[in-house]
Amino acid sequence: MLSNFSFSDTTVGFLLEGSFDIKTVDNLIESIEDKLKRYDKINLYIEDVGVNSFSLQAILKETIFKFKNSNRFYKVALVSDRKWIHGCANISSIFTSSETRNFTSDERMNAMSWIAQ
Repeated sequence: MLSNFSFSDTTVGFLLEGSFDIKTVDNLIESIEDKLKRYDKINLYIEDVGVNSFSLQAILKETIFKFKNSNRFYKVALVSDRKWIHGCANISSIFTSSETRNFTSDERMNAMSWIAQ
């Protein structure tokens, strides 16, 4: 399940729960593209609130989208207690111009504060 919300005009947030599959990624991309139609660059907040399965195809599609649009993000905040997700974010951030920071669930409020600045 994917829930999205806005912090501000140029900041969009997503709460991910359940299966991280192609349908979830398609909805994620559609929401981001909608925001990018109105703004050249945006901030992105993504929080893992209970993803129980990951599709490799979905991860690849999300990664390719992120690389194609890497110059369209100011900041990306990733909230998850999974170290492997933080590792993947660290690797992909090497190839993007956005500032990416990882946070644990306990640091959620710090992530929201940072992304909103």
